[in-house]
Amino acid sequence: MFANKRTIIIGLDGVPYSLVKDLSARGIMPNMSRLIKDGIFRQMESSIPDISPVAWSSIITGNNPGEHGIYGFMDLVPGTYSLYFPNFTNLHGIPFWNYRNGRKSIIINVPSTYPAGQLNGILISGFVAPDLEKAVYPPSLVNELKRLNYHIDVDSEKGHQSMELFIDDLNRTLEARIETYRYLWDKEDWGLFMLVFTGTDRLEHFLWKAYEDNTHPYHNTFLKYFNTIDEAIGEIAWKTHPEDSLIILSDHGFERMKKTIYINYYLRKTGFLKLKKTPDTSYDDIDEETRAFALEPNRIYVNTATKYPRGSVKEKDKDVIIGDLTDAFNALEVEGEKVIKQVYRKEEIYTGPLLDRAPDLVLISNKGFDLKARLQAEMLTENTIFTGKHTQNDAFLVVKGSEGCYAPENPSVFDVFGILESLG
Repeated sequence: MFANKRTIIIGLDGVPYSLVKDLSARGIMPNMSRLIKDGIFRQMESSIPDISPVAWSSIITGNNPGEHGIYGFMDLVPGTYSLYFPNFTNLHGIPFWNYRNGRKSIIINVPSTYPAGQLNGILISGFVAPDLEKAVYPPSLVNELKRLNYHIDVDSEKGHQSMELFIDDLNRTLEARIETYRYLWDKEDWGLFMLVFTGTDRLEHFLWKAYEDNTHPYHNTFLKYFNTIDEAIGEIAWKTHPEDSLIILSDHGFERMKKTIYINYYLRKTGFLKLKKTPDTSYDDIDEETRAFALEPNRIYVNTATKYPRGSVKEKDKDVIIGDLTDAFNALEVEGEKVIKQVYRKEEIYTGPLLDRAPDLVLISNKGFDLKARLQAEMLTENTIFTGKHTQNDAFLVVKGSEGCYAPENPSVFDVFGILESLG
């Protein structure tokens, strides 16, 4: 499928098109600015839901969730209300690096690639990866990563303790990521090199307000972080050969958060969800009277008798329940603002052999509303420490190839695989 040209992919997790355009124009990201002028720069749609495990699984396989089977961070064991964490072994579909025709691939920090499987080259799994030894292939690389002080992810818990501790960890993780790419760049004769920076997402969750407000005490810290990443992008671009192809992209966008909205609380208050006990509850406490429940972040499942142990909805009544749910979500308002922008039925957004595993409905929020499931929630809304949230329609894509540079006018994360194929 792929020729022997080298391909370099740089991922910036959660970075919106609007931010890249802004910081490039203001001189904060001068290397990105030059690459945009020399290549193709597009606003790109993310997956639905617009979360990393779904989006990156779609990017690396070219498949939608109905084909690759990843619908969220957590899912239910079939036939139960027990949660499990889907990982790389649960992915249906073949990552593009398996099509390299014998050339080695270096894959660093792509989310949802844990545990690291065998490949012709090197794979360092991205988050969520609880065990470094199982996150690295070949295992012989682990000691070198420890020497480089490599971390899979930023410790976001520090952001809840001290912003200074969080920023220090953010910078140290970034420094180690850059040192690791430098080490591996020269170590192997590779045909594909992929590096993802995920600290961008963490920074934006905590400090999006600092980006928008130039009087914020961490405004310059925010800009400096992106300037450091831009320097790494420039260094990589300088190392490329004239015949190489370079892709820079994000998996979803970001925007200012106004309020967190707890969907399961709303389902309880509107009578769709009944729990055996509250507030200390779990999905195993779903009552027989439940008609629907939510999984993170915005997935709605009808409690059908054919799928769940205490399912009460008969298949013949399912469409009626879906209609009632749609009406209920369209009616949801907070402080006079409509919370939900769009309610999708699974057949509208997913196709493939794993469609039966899909949520029955997926919600897209209006600007500023962050949808969460949180079964234990005792309120509809909450203001949290986070000031930024994901968006579905504002990811970005930059493509720079030696010739025949191609990208659709309105790309989505599902198009990246085809773009790589066209670049050779």
